[in-house]
Amino acid sequence: MKHILIFLVVGGSTVLLADEIPAGVKIDNEKVKVTVATEQVHRPGPQHEHVLNRVMVYLGDGELTYTNANGKVDKIRFKKGDVGWAPAAKHVSENTSDHVYQMVEVDIKTKAPSTPPKLSSIDPLKVDPKHYKLEFENDQVRVVRVRFGPKEKGVEHEHSLDHLVVYLNDQGRGKFGEVRFDPPMKHTEENALDQAVERIAIDIK
Repeated sequence: MKHILIFLVVGGSTVLLADEIPAGVKIDNEKVKVTVATEQVHRPGPQHEHVLNRVMVYLGDGELTYTNANGKVDKIRFKKGDVGWAPAAKHVSENTSDHVYQMVEVDIKTKAPSTPPKLSSIDPLKVDPKHYKLEFENDQVRVVRVRFGPKEKGVEHEHSLDHLVVYLNDQGRGKFGEVRFDPPMKHTEENALDQAVERIAIDIK
């Protein structure tokens, strides 16, 4: 796993802040913009506006405080691997935990379809519930957690929609924190490793 170690020198001693992956925009196409963000401790930025709804995938434990344009304060706490839905908003955000963490922000560019998309009869949630679990769903996305144990193999299934994959640990097709955008496909998956693997799949409706 290739990481960049970030250090801060304080009073002559070195304090490890984070085992960090490179931040920045990873994917930007007609359907999504995907950014890996690094949240420094107690460094609120200026008020800014997110004009698109977002899926958030947290790459570390942490706490985030939002202050909206009217002064209302909301605080969220999360664990590594958690996912959430962030509606479009104008706010100030601040990492109010005691350590640096990172998250993957997925801006959803597509509008909700007028009718729900038709899914395959061999949709992974239907034919392989052991490995595919629904996290949440709305009119723009369906978010699925994928877990395979060591040497486990799934059954043939079909992804009916374009989907974004966020890797939560190192595995066959990606490293921790990496992202991949895939078109609809039919396939069978197998974890050839001696360790469990986990990732988040975001179907774009």
